[in-house]
Amino acid sequence: MALERFERTVEVTSDVDRCWSTLTDVHELVSWVRILRSAEELQALKSYTAVLEDKVGPFSLKADLAIDVEVVEEGAAIDVTASGRDRAINTQIDIEGNLRLTPMDGGGTRIGVSGKYQVSGRATSLGSGIVRKKGDAAVNEFVDGVVRTLGSS
Repeated sequence: MALERFERTVEVTSDVDRCWSTLTDVHELVSWVRILRSAEELQALKSYTAVLEDKVGPFSLKADLAIDVEVVEEGAAIDVTASGRDRAINTQIDIEGNLRLTPMDGGGTRIGVSGKYQVSGRATSLGSGIVRKKGDAAVNEFVDGVVRTLGSS
């Protein structure tokens, strides 16, 4: 089993309203992270599905994710949990993430992303280093998408 935590903070030039609108658009978010596919909104800001698909060493991983969203504070804070399983290679994926938006003096927004992901099963037989590398790449792709879309400050 591999359990990893992540935390990133980025400051962007966009105001909080634009950040909220962009960061709650599931199709926009999926376009930023190359291992995510086929996102579908079941209930806005509550329930979604997506497919996580990647090659992990000699294994091809494809897991249908069930994604639950809790709006902690409208326009400022969201908590997300996602869970899925690839039955072909017996691998479970669980993700928890927190998104926080804070307006900055003089304009712009500070965006904080934190959470953890856990991968267990056959894919982890390759070692936690590969799992960590893949997870870090996904988080970094998300942050890069934030900066690219909302403007770095």
